[in-house]
Amino acid sequence: MSNLSIPIAVDAMGGDHAPRREVEGAALAAEEFGISVLLVGDEELLRRELKRYSARHLPLEITHARQIITMEDDVARSIRQKTDSSVHVAIRLVREGKAQGIVSAGNTGAVMAIAKILLGTLPSVDRPALAAVFPPLGGTRTVLIDVGANVDCKPEQLRQFAIMGATYSRLLLSVSDPRVGLLSIGTEQSKGNELTREAYQLLQQLPLNFVGNVEGRDLYNGRADVIVCDGFIGNVALKISEGLAEAIQHLLQEVFETRFPPSKEGESLPREALEAFSRRVDYSETGGAPLLGVRGVCTICHGSSNANAIKNAIRRTAEFAAAGLNEKIEAELKKLEIRVIPRHRGRPAPCA
Repeated sequence: MSNLSIPIAVDAMGGDHAPRREVEGAALAAEEFGISVLLVGDEELLRRELKRYSARHLPLEITHARQIITMEDDVARSIRQKTDSSVHVAIRLVREGKAQGIVSAGNTGAVMAIAKILLGTLPSVDRPALAAVFPPLGGTRTVLIDVGANVDCKPEQLRQFAIMGATYSRLLLSVSDPRVGLLSIGTEQSKGNELTREAYQLLQQLPLNFVGNVEGRDLYNGRADVIVCDGFIGNVALKISEGLAEAIQHLLQEVFETRFPPSKEGESLPREALEAFSRRVDYSETGGAPLLGVRGVCTICHGSSNANAIKNAIRRTAEFAAAGLNEKIEAELKKLEIRVIPRHRGRPAPCA
Protein backbone atom coordinates (compact mmCIF):
# COMPACT_ATOMS: atom_id res chain seq x y z
CA MET A 1 0.00 0.00 0.00
CA SER A 2 1.07 3.59 -0.51
CA ASN A 3 2.09 6.15 2.11
CA LEU A 4 -1.13 6.18 4.11
CA SER A 5 -0.25 9.49 5.76
CA ILE A 6 -0.63 11.30 2.40
CA PRO A 7 -4.37 11.41 1.67
CA ILE A 8 -6.37 10.57 -1.41
CA ALA A 9 -8.48 13.54 -2.56
CA VAL A 10 -12.09 12.64 -3.32
CA ASP A 11 -14.27 14.89 -5.44
CA ALA A 12 -17.25 14.57 -3.14
CA MET A 13 -19.66 16.57 -5.29
CA GLY A 14 -19.35 15.00 -8.73
CA GLY A 15 -21.43 11.81 -8.72
CA ASP A 16 -25.11 11.26 -9.32
CA HIS A 17 -25.64 10.56 -5.62
CA ALA A 18 -23.12 13.04 -4.25
CA PRO A 19 -22.09 13.63 -1.61
CA ARG A 20 -23.70 10.74 0.28
CA ARG A 21 -22.06 7.88 -1.61
CA GLU A 22 -18.68 9.63 -1.72
CA VAL A 23 -18.68 10.27 2.03
CA GLU A 24 -19.81 6.73 2.80
CA GLY A 25 -17.19 5.25 0.49
CA ALA A 26 -14.47 7.41 2.02
CA ALA A 27 -15.47 6.32 5.51
CA LEU A 28 -15.36 2.67 4.44
CA ALA A 29 -11.91 3.08 2.86
CA ALA A 30 -10.56 4.82 5.95
CA GLU A 31 -12.05 2.16 8.24
CA GLU A 32 -11.07 -0.94 6.24
CA PHE A 33 -7.74 0.12 4.72
CA GLY A 34 -6.55 2.94 6.97
CA ILE A 35 -6.28 5.30 4.00
CA SER A 36 -6.38 9.03 4.75
CA VAL A 37 -8.97 10.85 2.66
CA LEU A 38 -9.57 14.52 1.84
CA LEU A 39 -13.23 15.08 0.99
CA VAL A 40 -13.46 18.05 -1.37
CA GLY A 41 -16.70 19.99 -1.69
CA ASP A 42 -19.25 22.06 0.19
CA GLU A 43 -17.88 22.00 3.75
CA GLU A 44 -21.21 22.45 5.51
CA LEU A 45 -22.88 19.73 3.47
CA LEU A 46 -19.98 17.32 3.94
CA ARG A 47 -19.86 17.84 7.70
CA ARG A 48 -23.56 17.10 7.83
CA GLU A 49 -23.03 13.87 5.92
CA LEU A 50 -20.12 12.83 8.13
CA LYS A 51 -22.38 12.98 11.17
CA ARG A 52 -24.13 9.91 9.80
CA TYR A 53 -21.02 7.86 10.61
CA SER A 54 -18.82 7.30 13.64
CA ALA A 55 -16.00 9.01 11.81
CA ARG A 56 -14.21 11.02 14.49
CA HIS A 57 -11.51 8.37 14.84
CA LEU A 58 -11.06 8.02 11.08
CA PRO A 59 -8.40 9.84 8.99
CA LEU A 60 -10.97 11.98 7.16
CA GLU A 61 -10.68 15.70 6.49
CA ILE A 62 -12.64 18.24 4.47
CA THR A 63 -11.34 20.79 1.96
CA HIS A 64 -13.91 23.37 0.94
CA ALA A 65 -14.83 24.01 -2.69
CA ARG A 66 -17.70 26.36 -3.45
CA GLN A 67 -18.55 25.24 -7.00
CA ILE A 68 -19.72 22.03 -8.68
CA ILE A 69 -19.28 20.89 -12.28
CA THR A 70 -22.38 18.91 -13.18
CA MET A 71 -22.87 16.21 -15.79
CA GLU A 72 -24.85 18.71 -17.88
CA ASP A 73 -22.22 21.46 -17.83
CA ASP A 74 -20.36 22.35 -20.98
CA VAL A 75 -16.83 21.12 -20.34
CA ALA A 76 -14.92 24.02 -21.94
CA ARG A 77 -17.07 26.67 -20.25
CA SER A 78 -17.00 25.03 -16.83
CA ILE A 79 -13.20 24.71 -16.93
CA ARG A 80 -12.92 28.48 -17.42
CA GLN A 81 -15.74 29.66 -15.19
CA LYS A 82 -15.75 27.15 -12.31
CA THR A 83 -12.13 27.26 -11.19
CA ASP A 84 -13.17 26.69 -7.56
CA SER A 85 -15.07 23.51 -8.38
CA SER A 86 -14.54 20.37 -6.34
CA VAL A 87 -12.73 18.80 -9.31
CA HIS A 88 -10.34 21.76 -9.70
CA VAL A 89 -9.58 21.91 -5.98
CA ALA A 90 -9.03 18.15 -5.68
CA ILE A 91 -6.64 18.05 -8.64
CA ARG A 92 -4.75 21.09 -7.34
CA LEU A 93 -4.19 19.19 -4.10
CA VAL A 94 -2.50 16.46 -6.15
CA ARG A 95 -0.40 18.97 -8.07
CA GLU A 96 0.73 20.62 -4.82
CA GLY A 97 1.67 17.28 -3.27
CA LYS A 98 -1.01 17.52 -0.59
CA ALA A 99 -2.76 14.43 -1.98
CA GLN A 100 -1.26 11.40 -3.70
CA GLY A 101 -4.20 10.94 -6.06
CA ILE A 102 -7.76 11.91 -6.88
CA VAL A 103 -10.99 9.92 -7.16
CA SER A 104 -13.96 11.43 -8.99
CA ALA A 105 -17.35 10.17 -10.12
CA GLY A 106 -18.00 13.48 -11.83
CA ASN A 107 -18.11 14.64 -15.44
CA THR A 108 -15.49 12.48 -17.20
CA GLY A 109 -14.64 15.07 -19.82
CA ALA A 110 -14.14 17.77 -17.20
CA VAL A 111 -12.02 15.57 -14.94
CA MET A 112 -9.80 14.52 -17.85
CA ALA A 113 -9.39 18.04 -19.23
CA ILE A 114 -8.67 19.62 -15.84
CA ALA A 115 -6.19 16.87 -14.98
CA LYS A 116 -4.40 17.44 -18.28
CA ILE A 117 -4.28 21.21 -17.71
CA LEU A 118 -3.29 21.24 -14.02
CA LEU A 119 -1.14 18.12 -13.85
CA GLY A 120 0.08 17.92 -17.43
CA THR A 121 0.84 14.76 -19.37
CA LEU A 122 3.92 12.58 -19.25
CA PRO A 123 6.56 13.84 -21.72
CA SER A 124 5.99 11.06 -24.25
CA VAL A 125 2.19 10.99 -24.00
CA ASP A 126 0.01 12.90 -26.42
CA ARG A 127 -3.33 12.10 -24.79
CA PRO A 128 -4.13 10.34 -21.52
CA ALA A 129 -6.40 7.30 -21.70
CA LEU A 130 -8.82 5.47 -19.41
CA ALA A 131 -8.08 1.83 -18.70
CA ALA A 132 -10.94 -0.42 -17.54
CA VAL A 133 -10.39 -3.90 -16.11
CA PHE A 134 -12.99 -6.45 -17.13
CA PRO A 135 -14.09 -9.08 -14.59
CA PRO A 136 -11.98 -12.25 -14.47
CA LEU A 137 -13.59 -14.98 -16.53
CA GLY A 138 -11.68 -18.21 -16.84
CA GLY A 139 -8.97 -16.84 -14.57
CA THR A 140 -8.05 -13.85 -16.74
CA ARG A 141 -8.55 -10.10 -16.37
CA THR A 142 -8.52 -8.01 -19.51
CA VAL A 143 -7.57 -4.32 -19.68
CA LEU A 144 -9.52 -2.30 -22.26
CA ILE A 145 -7.90 1.03 -23.18
CA ASP A 146 -9.26 3.65 -24.01
CA VAL A 147 -12.82 3.56 -22.59
CA GLY A 148 -13.89 7.16 -23.00
CA ALA A 149 -11.17 9.77 -22.61
CA ASN A 150 -10.69 10.33 -26.37
CA VAL A 151 -13.43 9.75 -28.89
CA ASP A 152 -11.21 10.55 -31.87
CA CYS A 153 -7.71 9.08 -32.05
CA LYS A 154 -4.75 8.84 -34.38
CA PRO A 155 -2.73 5.64 -34.89
CA GLU A 156 0.23 6.96 -32.88
CA GLN A 157 -2.08 7.55 -29.90
CA LEU A 158 -3.29 3.95 -30.02
CA ARG A 159 0.36 2.95 -30.00
CA GLN A 160 0.88 4.94 -26.79
CA PHE A 161 -2.27 3.36 -25.30
CA ALA A 162 -0.80 -0.08 -26.00
CA ILE A 163 2.38 0.71 -24.08
CA MET A 164 0.47 2.25 -21.17
CA GLY A 165 -2.00 -0.63 -21.02
CA ALA A 166 0.73 -3.27 -21.10
CA THR A 167 2.64 -1.51 -18.31
CA TYR A 168 -0.52 -1.29 -16.22
CA SER A 169 -1.28 -4.97 -16.78
CA ARG A 170 2.23 -6.01 -15.80
CA LEU A 171 2.53 -3.79 -12.70
CA LEU A 172 -0.96 -3.87 -11.24
CA LEU A 173 -2.34 -7.18 -12.50
CA SER A 174 0.94 -9.13 -12.29
CA VAL A 175 0.86 -10.33 -15.91
CA SER A 176 4.51 -10.99 -16.76
CA ASP A 177 4.23 -10.63 -20.55
CA PRO A 178 0.83 -9.12 -21.41
CA ARG A 179 -0.67 -10.14 -24.74
CA VAL A 180 -1.78 -6.98 -26.54
CA GLY A 181 -4.58 -7.01 -29.09
CA LEU A 182 -6.12 -4.33 -31.32
CA LEU A 183 -9.94 -4.23 -31.27
CA SER A 184 -11.33 -4.62 -34.79
CA ILE A 185 -14.13 -6.28 -36.74
CA GLY A 186 -12.08 -9.34 -37.62
CA THR A 187 -8.81 -11.02 -36.73
CA GLU A 188 -7.26 -10.66 -40.19
CA GLN A 189 -4.69 -7.88 -40.54
CA SER A 190 -6.61 -6.34 -43.43
CA LYS A 191 -9.85 -5.99 -41.42
CA GLY A 192 -10.97 -2.73 -39.82
CA ASN A 193 -11.04 0.94 -40.72
CA GLU A 194 -8.16 3.22 -41.65
CA LEU A 195 -7.33 3.88 -38.00
CA THR A 196 -7.02 0.22 -37.02
CA ARG A 197 -5.11 -0.76 -40.16
CA GLU A 198 -2.51 1.98 -39.61
CA ALA A 199 -2.35 1.28 -35.88
CA TYR A 200 -1.75 -2.40 -36.62
CA GLN A 201 1.46 -1.50 -38.47
CA LEU A 202 2.71 0.57 -35.52
CA LEU A 203 1.85 -2.02 -32.88
CA GLN A 204 3.67 -4.69 -34.91
CA GLN A 205 6.90 -2.73 -34.48
CA LEU A 206 6.67 -2.47 -30.68
CA PRO A 207 8.65 -4.80 -28.41
CA LEU A 208 5.36 -6.01 -26.95
CA ASN A 209 3.60 -9.36 -27.14
CA PHE A 210 1.28 -8.16 -29.91
CA VAL A 211 -1.24 -10.84 -30.90
CA GLY A 212 -2.86 -8.89 -33.75
CA ASN A 213 -6.49 -7.95 -34.21
CA VAL A 214 -9.07 -9.18 -31.71
CA GLU A 215 -12.86 -9.01 -31.75
CA GLY A 216 -15.40 -7.89 -29.18
CA ARG A 217 -15.89 -11.46 -27.92
CA ASP A 218 -12.21 -11.56 -26.97
CA LEU A 219 -12.88 -9.22 -24.06
CA TYR A 220 -14.13 -12.30 -22.21
CA ASN A 221 -12.31 -15.35 -23.56
CA GLY A 222 -8.79 -14.54 -22.42
CA ARG A 223 -7.25 -14.21 -25.89
CA ALA A 224 -5.57 -10.94 -24.92
CA ASP A 225 -4.57 -9.31 -21.63
CA VAL A 226 -4.73 -5.78 -23.06
CA ILE A 227 -7.10 -4.64 -25.81
CA VAL A 228 -6.51 -1.29 -27.49
CA CYS A 229 -9.15 0.92 -29.15
CA ASP A 230 -10.26 4.52 -29.41
CA GLY A 231 -12.40 5.96 -26.61
CA PHE A 232 -15.62 6.01 -28.61
CA ILE A 233 -15.57 2.28 -29.35
CA GLY A 234 -14.19 1.49 -25.89
CA ASN A 235 -16.91 3.38 -24.07
CA VAL A 236 -19.64 1.68 -26.12
CA ALA A 237 -18.09 -1.74 -25.42
CA LEU A 238 -17.82 -0.97 -21.72
CA LYS A 239 -21.42 0.22 -21.36
CA ILE A 240 -22.82 -2.71 -23.35
CA SER A 241 -20.83 -5.14 -21.20
CA GLU A 242 -22.05 -3.59 -17.96
CA GLY A 243 -25.64 -3.58 -19.15
CA LEU A 244 -25.41 -7.20 -20.25
CA ALA A 245 -23.93 -8.26 -16.91
CA GLU A 246 -26.75 -6.52 -15.04
CA ALA A 247 -29.39 -8.11 -17.32
CA ILE A 248 -27.96 -11.61 -16.80
CA GLN A 249 -27.79 -11.03 -13.07
CA HIS A 250 -31.46 -10.00 -12.92
CA LEU A 251 -32.54 -12.92 -15.11
CA LEU A 252 -30.68 -15.42 -12.95
CA GLN A 253 -32.15 -13.88 -9.82
CA GLU A 254 -35.67 -14.24 -11.20
CA VAL A 255 -35.06 -17.91 -12.05
CA PHE A 256 -33.52 -18.70 -8.66
CA GLU A 257 -36.26 -16.96 -6.73
CA THR A 258 -38.91 -18.90 -8.66
CA ARG A 259 -37.32 -22.35 -8.62
CA PHE A 260 -35.12 -22.26 -5.53
CA PRO A 261 -36.91 -20.36 -2.76
CA PRO A 262 -34.94 -19.98 0.52
CA SER A 263 -35.41 -22.89 2.91
CA LYS A 264 -36.18 -22.48 6.58
CA GLU A 265 -32.65 -23.58 7.39
CA GLY A 266 -31.12 -20.77 5.35
CA GLU A 267 -30.19 -19.76 1.85
CA SER A 268 -30.06 -22.40 -0.86
CA LEU A 269 -26.85 -23.37 -2.64
CA PRO A 270 -28.05 -21.84 -5.95
CA ARG A 271 -28.65 -18.53 -4.16
CA GLU A 272 -25.11 -18.58 -2.80
CA ALA A 273 -23.86 -19.26 -6.33
CA LEU A 274 -25.87 -16.27 -7.60
CA GLU A 275 -24.29 -14.04 -5.00
CA ALA A 276 -20.83 -15.26 -5.99
CA PHE A 277 -21.61 -14.53 -9.65
CA SER A 278 -22.93 -11.06 -8.76
CA ARG A 279 -19.74 -10.19 -6.92
CA ARG A 280 -17.65 -11.38 -9.84
CA VAL A 281 -19.31 -9.11 -12.41
CA ASP A 282 -19.96 -6.17 -10.06
CA TYR A 283 -18.15 -3.09 -11.43
CA SER A 284 -18.02 -1.62 -7.93
CA GLU A 285 -15.45 -4.24 -6.95
CA THR A 286 -13.03 -2.55 -9.36
CA GLY A 287 -14.04 0.95 -8.33
CA GLY A 288 -13.04 3.02 -11.32
CA ALA A 289 -10.68 3.43 -14.27
CA PRO A 290 -7.26 5.06 -13.93
CA LEU A 291 -6.50 7.94 -16.27
CA LEU A 292 -3.10 6.84 -17.59
CA GLY A 293 -0.58 9.29 -18.97
CA VAL A 294 -1.07 12.29 -16.69
CA ARG A 295 1.47 13.52 -14.15
CA GLY A 296 -0.44 12.28 -11.16
CA VAL A 297 -2.76 9.50 -10.12
CA CYS A 298 -6.35 10.06 -11.22
CA THR A 299 -9.18 7.52 -11.01
CA ILE A 300 -12.52 8.19 -12.70
CA CYS A 301 -15.64 6.34 -11.53
CA HIS A 302 -19.15 5.93 -12.87
CA GLY A 303 -21.46 8.80 -12.10
CA SER A 304 -23.82 6.27 -10.50
CA SER A 305 -21.09 4.76 -8.31
CA ASN A 306 -22.21 3.36 -4.96
CA ALA A 307 -20.22 3.53 -1.73
CA ASN A 308 -18.48 0.23 -2.45
CA ALA A 309 -17.23 1.55 -5.79
CA ILE A 310 -15.89 4.73 -4.18
CA LYS A 311 -14.21 2.68 -1.44
CA ASN A 312 -12.48 0.43 -3.94
CA ALA A 313 -11.54 3.35 -6.19
CA ILE A 314 -9.77 4.95 -3.22
CA ARG A 315 -7.98 1.67 -2.50
CA ARG A 316 -6.90 1.25 -6.11
CA THR A 317 -5.73 4.88 -6.34
CA ALA A 318 -3.49 4.31 -3.33
CA GLU A 319 -2.14 1.17 -5.02
CA PHE A 320 -1.45 3.07 -8.26
CA ALA A 321 0.49 5.68 -6.31
CA ALA A 322 2.46 3.04 -4.40
CA ALA A 323 3.40 1.22 -7.61
CA GLY A 324 4.77 4.38 -9.22
CA LEU A 325 2.62 3.59 -12.23
CA ASN A 326 3.18 6.89 -14.06
CA GLU A 327 6.95 6.73 -13.61
CA LYS A 328 7.03 3.17 -14.94
CA ILE A 329 4.90 4.10 -17.95
CA GLU A 330 7.23 6.98 -18.79
CA ALA A 331 10.25 4.69 -18.48
CA GLU A 332 8.64 2.25 -20.94
CA LEU A 333 7.92 5.06 -23.39
CA LYS A 334 11.47 6.39 -23.13
CA LYS A 335 12.82 3.00 -24.15
CA LEU A 336 11.10 3.57 -27.50
CA GLU A 337 12.07 7.22 -27.83
CA ILE A 338 14.04 6.63 -31.02
CA ARG A 339 10.87 5.38 -32.70
CA VAL A 340 8.38 7.85 -31.33
CA ILE A 341 6.48 9.63 -34.07
CA PRO A 342 6.13 13.42 -33.49
CA ARG A 343 2.97 14.01 -31.54
CA HIS A 344 -0.10 15.55 -33.10
CA ARG A 345 -1.23 18.50 -31.04
CA GLY A 346 -4.82 19.56 -30.74
CA ARG A 347 -7.64 19.76 -28.31
CA PRO A 348 -8.83 16.34 -27.11
CA ALA A 349 -12.41 15.30 -27.72
CA PRO A 350 -13.44 13.96 -24.31
CA CYS A 351 -16.32 11.58 -23.77
CA ALA A 352 -18.58 12.85 -20.97
